[in-house]
Amino acid sequence: MSRIGIMTEIVPSGQGRMLTARGNVMAFKAVADQTGGDFSLMERTVPPGARTPPPHRHVTCSEAFFVLEGTITFRLDDAELAGGAGDFLLVPRGAAHTFGNSGGGPARLLVLHAPAMDAYFEELHQLWSSGQAPSREAELELMSRYGMEPG
Repeated sequence: MSRIGIMTEIVPSGQGRMLTARGNVMAFKAVADQTGGDFSLMERTVPPGARTPPPHRHVTCSEAFFVLEGTITFRLDDAELAGGAGDFLLVPRGAAHTFGNSGGGPARLLVLHAPAMDAYFEELHQLWSSGQAPSREAELELMSRYGMEPG
């Protein structure tokens, strides 16, 4: 049995498949092609005050966050939670959520999607690449194509 897309090297901090959206820099460490679609993993840098993702629910995916530095404010269903360096949050399928950085400096986190969601972030990167922020409606339409419902 062959292993498709196996990586044989370390991916350093701040490196990987680089994408940007909402002022965030996303360095993908693992993508669907490498994991057989099982998961994707990104290191995400969130500047203070950057536009947050619209509140949403993943219908086909679980999402996990591990804060590396700074503070991330999470909205999970009706709870608001602040996560600092070393904190972990699992967002089960179907849970409404969003997150952002309301602190004074950049925050960094690891974000895991299972199954993989890197194709969505590739399209989100394209949506944001014009230099102007897309409308919330355009973001929501893209999200719906990848199994995300408004939350």
